[in-house]
Amino acid sequence: MDAIDRAIIAQLRRDARLPNVELAERVGLTPAPCLRRVRRLEEDGVIVGYHADIDPAVEGRGFEVLVNIDLVSKARDAFLAFEEQVAAFDEVIEMRRMFGLPDYFVRVATRDLEAYEAFVTDRLGRTPGLARIDSHLTMKKIK
Repeated sequence: MDAIDRAIIAQLRRDARLPNVELAERVGLTPAPCLRRVRRLEEDGVIVGYHADIDPAVEGRGFEVLVNIDLVSKARDAFLAFEEQVAAFDEVIEMRRMFGLPDYFVRVATRDLEAYEAFVTDRLGRTPGLARIDSHLTMKKIK
């Protein structure tokens, strides 16, 4: 990957819908070689996809909570079962297994505080193997 490839990636990060002609102009190429580079970056797995950012409030998911979770058991079967169950919850928009503590970092999006409380009480809190759920509400999203 050279400087032009990195420039293409930077431009597509800012606007994945950028027309090829404009992308080529911004990175100093003509359209045909620019398109070949984009296709190569896709084929090589550097660019793994494109997506649209949707306003979570419009979807009824404007209340986001960052959750740290610890499990009782660190046995392989326990964490695999936990991951399968929790990752399937619609409210879970990101889930990461961490080194050290907490065992998991989970981003949860619901309609509001009441919906989050119901999610924790009725779904997440009933997941077998939980030792601790630690919820963090965001004061202000900076970046």
